[in-house]
Amino acid sequence: MRRAALVCAVLVVLLPGYAEAAERVWRLGVLALVDGGVAQSVMLPYLATRGFVEGRNLVVDVRVGTEAQMPELATAMVGDKPDAIIATSDWAIHAARAATRTIPIVAAPMGVDPVRAGVAESWAHPGGNVTGVCLIAPQLEVKRLSLLHEALPSVHRIAVISNHRKVVEPGLSPLRKSAAEAGLELVEIWVESPNEYAAAFDAMRSHGVEALVIVPTPELNRDSEKLGALAVKAGLPTIGSSRDNAERGLLMSYGPNLRELAQQAAGYVERILGGTPAGELPFQGPTRLDFAINMKTARALGLTIPPSVSVSADIIE
Repeated sequence: MRRAALVCAVLVVLLPGYAEAAERVWRLGVLALVDGGVAQSVMLPYLATRGFVEGRNLVVDVRVGTEAQMPELATAMVGDKPDAIIATSDWAIHAARAATRTIPIVAAPMGVDPVRAGVAESWAHPGGNVTGVCLIAPQLEVKRLSLLHEALPSVHRIAVISNHRKVVEPGLSPLRKSAAEAGLELVEIWVESPNEYAAAFDAMRSHGVEALVIVPTPELNRDSEKLGALAVKAGLPTIGSSRDNAERGLLMSYGPNLRELAQQAAGYVERILGGTPAGELPFQGPTRLDFAINMKTARALGLTIPPSVSVSADIIE
């Protein structure tokens, strides 16, 4: 017993940082538009396996609000001086960056190119206090439209539903161009709350829409089960952004594996808490893209998916 105490005493004398590391408590902020999600289900468990355990040596401050509330929430969070901030959407990232240029911010994820958005000097060398993972959203929307058209070659008029029009609409140019080149007509539907979903589908029917692409904003991703039910009721084949969307009832989904992105972002948090500056950590795009088809939904819609499309998809029964 005395020997163990002596060893500890020697370590404290010879290694001043030893005692500090053993006693230190890190503070992590999570700024989000949607409550819960991969930050709590994936990132915090990952960090726990790396020694950053909530309730022991990690204090987690989660703040959730609307787009309009983001600046106020970010300012309050920065005032508590966290060691790092996880920002789970473009809106959270911009609000956090406006509130601080020194506290590291990890995008988990952001939808637009971080260089074009002005939060990084380059993907390889962000340079500032923001790094993380990016969805490369505009290119993925084009691919989703292509898959939907390939599965349903007779379709001509396709709706695109989204919210956050001010931010999302400028990024739809590649999608509009791709639709025009394929001879497709896009009908853009904008909503601001779940209360408007039913009216949005009424508008689609009145415009003679034959299929639907859902832009993966945080709120629409959260509500994919509700949107899927409305789509089946309206007879609209619909494609979303993640496998979860297809599992919740959409006909198809194509996009990054959200758990993988969350683990990548959590790895950045780990490195930042370990002392690596955010500006030295390169932005990452998705390395895995999942394509899934819900055959139960296909049968409900009376559809037969061509083998040329289904052969490359994960089939959900």
